Amino acid sequence: MTMTATATAAAAATSRACTAVAGTNIALVKYWGKRDAALNLPATGSLSLTLAELGTRTTVRFGGRGPGGDRVRLGGAEADQRFAFRVSQFLDLVRREAGIADAAEVVTENSVPTAAGLASSASGFAALALAASRAAGLALAPAALSGLARRGSGSAARSIFGGFVEMARGAQDDGSDSVARAIAEPGAWELRLVVAMTAATEKALGSTAAMERTARTSPFYPAWVAGSDGDLAEARAAIAARDLEALGRVAERSALRMHATAMAADPAIVYWNAATLAAMHTVFDLRAGGVAAYVTIDAGPHVKALCAAADAERVAAALGATPGVLRTLVASPGAGARVIEETVTKG
Repeated sequence: MTMTATATAAAAATSRACTAVAGTNIALVKYWGKRDAALNLPATGSLSLTLAELGTRTTVRFGGRGPGGDRVRLGGAEADQRFAFRVSQFLDLVRREAGIADAAEVVTENSVPTAAGLASSASGFAALALAASRAAGLALAPAALSGLARRGSGSAARSIFGGFVEMARGAQDDGSDSVARAIAEPGAWELRLVVAMTAATEKALGSTAAMERTARTSPFYPAWVAGSDGDLAEARAAIAARDLEALGRVAERSALRMHATAMAADPAIVYWNAATLAAMHTVFDLRAGGVAAYVTIDAGPHVKALCAAADAERVAAALGATPGVLRTLVASPGAGARVIEETVTKG
């Protein structure tokens, strides 16, 4: 991957740190499957909404201890070995681009449950990409930062930007054109996403493994890929026209087709539980009663309802009263990834 950057060579005794935040994003037109697993290149484009209320805050500090030995803390405790290894692999990309060998200390906090189907990896790797690149002395252009974030998580490329964001599938083998761009700012449209939490545990199968199985075994997968461009065009037009019904219908269709494709895999991938179905029917009943609300579901059991800001509390109340729903949250369009603090300490 080619990234436009400027690097500042730092003496071994120099310690650089950066704290960044990023909001999670929920895809309204889903991507499900990769055309290149090594570079994390999506098989289709996607379109999402970045959220203000759910996200990640990450601090990265480089300097002083030589190569290897990264220390990663997640949620106030030492991260498990698998997560820490994934972070270190990502940091290796940054170190290679910056021309440094320093180990890093990483402290990250999520305001969204990890690995539960609420896109914690999107905000997590977007915040990590920004904090790590700046702490390493890099100044990446937004598109390059999006491409870097994609290497950690495909959906993280979208969380670099705020509001409505489109991620390109890209055509280049090196992934240089597989990046995201903003198509409508956070304040451009007063919509809300009402999240209905339907489980308290991590999902049994991670998205990466589920995508690979779906692409390899689902007879519906080719049709899923073929339908993506049409969905993207419809969603883009709906956002430009501020047409909630048109956007909601394409979002609901994209989500249900994604899950149908996964359910047809062998073995089947079923993320839904009884409360997922109950919450879906709550939204369908609201719409039948005149409330413009539309379902979307990521790779997990939780249900999100897209609606107008004026209807959000009514939708949240109905979902909160649905059997099996643990709690609800009303989320609004949010800003892209941003730096909170930077420091350089010379020994």
